[in-house]
Amino acid sequence: MPERTVFQSMAQRHVVNVGPQATIYDAACVMTRANCGSVLVIDTSNALLGIVTERDLMTRVIAKKMDPAKAQVSEIMTRNPRCVPPETKVTDAVLIMIECGFRHLPIVTGDTGKIMGVFSVRDAMPREVNAAVGMAEFNEQVNDAIG
Repeated sequence: MPERTVFQSMAQRHVVNVGPQATIYDAACVMTRANCGSVLVIDTSNALLGIVTERDLMTRVIAKKMDPAKAQVSEIMTRNPRCVPPETKVTDAVLIMIECGFRHLPIVTGDTGKIMGVFSVRDAMPREVNAAVGMAEFNEQVNDAIG
C-alpha cells in the first residue's frame, strides 16, 4: 500500500487562521471553534507569518501570566515556521516533528506558496508514527556512531 501524503492525511482541509493583530484570546476562540490545536497567522496578502499552538498558549501566555485579551498573536507566534509541501510523505513529516520537537507542520505549495492547511501529528496513523520513530532512533544511532 503506498504511503499517504500529508495533504491526503489532513483531518481539516480549510486553513484555520487569524491576522497578526488578533488577540491571543481571539486565536484561542478560533482554535476552539475549529477543534484544532493550532492557528496560522497570515497577513492580508495571504503570506504565512507564523503559527500559534496549544503549547504556545500554555508556555508563552498562561505560564507568563500574559493577558490574552490584550496581547496580540504576533507577540507569541513562532515566526517563519517550518513548512512542508503537500506531497511530503507522512512518515517524513512525523520524523521532522520528532526531530524538531513540535506537533504541527504548515503545508505550503512549493511553486505558488499557497497555504493548504496544517498537518498535525494526530493526522498520522500509528504505523506511520512507528516508522518515523524507528527512523529517528536510527538517525540518532548513526549520529552517535560518527560523532
